[in-house]
Order: sequence, then C-alpha cells, then structure tokens
Amino acid sequence: MTESYVGLMSGTSMDGIDAVLVSFGDSSVSVRATHSQPYPESLRAALIAAAREPLHVELDSSGDLDRQVGEAFSAAALTVIDKSNVDASEISAIGSHGQTLRHQPNAPEPFSLQIGDADIIAAATGVPTVANFRQADIAAGGQGAPLVPPFHKWLFGDSDVNRVVVNIGGIANITALPAAGADVTGFDTGPGNGLMDAWIHEHLGEPYDNDGEWGASGVVLEQLLERFLADTYFELAPPKSTGFEYFNPAWLANFGVEEFQPADVQATLCELTARSIAGAIRDHAGGTGEVFVCGGGAHNAGLLARLRQNLQGVVVASTAEIGLDPDWVEAVAFAWLAKRSVDGLPGNLPSVTGASHAVILGELHYPQS
Repeated sequence: MTESYVGLMSGTSMDGIDAVLVSFGDSSVSVRATHSQPYPESLRAALIAAAREPLHVELDSSGDLDRQVGEAFSAAALTVIDKSNVDASEISAIGSHGQTLRHQPNAPEPFSLQIGDADIIAAATGVPTVANFRQADIAAGGQGAPLVPPFHKWLFGDSDVNRVVVNIGGIANITALPAAGADVTGFDTGPGNGLMDAWIHEHLGEPYDNDGEWGASGVVLEQLLERFLADTYFELAPPKSTGFEYFNPAWLANFGVEEFQPADVQATLCELTARSIAGAIRDHAGGTGEVFVCGGGAHNAGLLARLRQNLQGVVVASTAEIGLDPDWVEAVAFAWLAKRSVDGLPGNLPSVTGASHAVILGELHYPQS
C-alpha cells in the first residue's frame, strides 16, 4: 500500500494555510490533493499583532491563539484529506509547520516559536501529527532554519548544472545545489514579499501587490535602496536566518520612507528583494546556472523580471519547470519532513543550519484512541 502524508504550512506572511496530501517514491513525489485556506481576518490580525508587539501578548491570549491556529490547521487537514478521497486510516502522518510568531536563533538563549496545537490536529483527523520541527536543530546549535533545503536536495538535487532554489515567502531563502556533489548550503537572504505586502496594505488596503503592478508603476530610489542594503544582516555570513520580527514595518520606518512617493518605495522594496537574493547567490553560490523560484513570489512578474536583470546569463524559472508547482513546495516539504521523522531519519542539514550534527526533527503527537 502506498504511504500517504499530509503537509501543512503557514509562512511569515500569515495569510493562511497551505495543505497537501502526497505520496513519495524513491526520488519523486505525487501530489494527490491540495488546499489553500485563508485565516479568518480576525485571527490573522491577532497573529500579526502578536508577532509585531510580542511584549503586549498576555499569556491567556497566547494560549487562545495556539488553540485557534490548531483548529484552523485541523480544518485545512480535514479538507485536503476529503479532497483526496484517501481514508484517514491510510495516512501515515501529518507534518505541521505551525505558525511562527517569533524566531530568535541568535538570542542569548536561542529559540523559535511556532504555535498551532498539534494534539488538536491529531485528535480531529485521527492521524499522528509531527510538529515543532525547529527545536531539535536549535538544541544542536543550529539556526532551526531554513528547514526546506534537505527536501530541495532530495527532489531537485540531481542536476549536472549548479542550481539554486529560491523560496520567496514573507522572507526569502535560497538553497544552493552544487552539481559536483559538494555540500548543500542555504540561508535566509532577507525580505521576500513581507515588506511589500505590509507597505501596500498600509497605503492601498490590499493584501499583496498583484503581479507586482503597483511596484512597476514606481521608480527605484537608488539612494534609499543603498541604505536598505547597508543593513548588517546582508553582510552576515551564513548560516543565518531571520523573520518578521526583524524585517517589518518598524524596520522600514527607520529609513524615513514616508517622505517618498508610496509607489516608488514599493518599487524600491521589490528591487531590495531581487538584489539581496541575487547578491546572496553571487557571493555564496558562484557558478550558478539555474535558479528556480517557489513561494508566493513566483507569481510576482515584476519581482521575477528584476531578479533576471540582477542575474544576467542565469536561467530563472518556476519550480514547475522541474516537477513541482511553486505554490506547494513548502507544504510538500513538511510532509516529507514528517516522513523522515516517522522513519527515524535526520531532517536537517548541518551545512545549512550550522547545527553540530544531523538530528531527527519534530515531535510526534498521537491521536486519541
């Protein structure tokens, strides 16, 4: 019988949950059902507020959010299972990333906090659920992120060309897949869609810049861009990871952006994402011949055009070109990580996260009998 797994993912944009039901071959994946479920607006607003102002979150509110997110993830899992026509008894495990509220791998006491009670998911679905994937890597001295590069290596790593996979969610990260079989590396490059989403929401009330059209109507402010790129994060050597707790509207406000035309700031933020990704590839993945993009940024034509301009001579395309729809790569990755956990196999890459050794990721939560 073919083993099936469910993957659940919500990223730093906090716009909702991606759910997939998949089965895995030796080096392939079959996507059997997908579902994208937005958060209720009140829950999304509460999550964004908690991430932006963590000192103002009361303990009771934190517990309430944990339960609400768990229930939302449960609903997404049940829907994708229903769509698949696969009986829950045939599913080996669910991999739930949860919702990141805080990621502080460089704090004096490093931690990464994802909420979304996995016991609620297991109880609602009747399927063992693996969650809290980042903690074991942090305990081994790693960043706890990014965690998707091992999956990129497994699915996309067989190439005779140096290849980079770029995930552009709220934060952008890269996975460098050398053709010669050298160590895979990867790290968060900086902002992805997050700053652009926040800026357009503030000025136009839209959740995101559809196809990059608003950004394309402005001009890049080179002096402002240079100030953005002077941030010390871009100069840090990997391993490194970041999140919304760093690259957020408060970070943006430090640059006096309100004195400029809003569309020009949007154009500059789009160029910031493209240029920081391209710079990371040049500096840390020399000789790259192919770049494949996944995540929401794969649908921003303006951003992809800027990325191509900054990577002259490099093929830039969607991961759909190498076998997996860009919308579902991360959710499939957490289904794969759940399989690794259930099989008792390591799920991290120390060459990516900086951990001292490979570790099994995740905690297994059993359904109620």
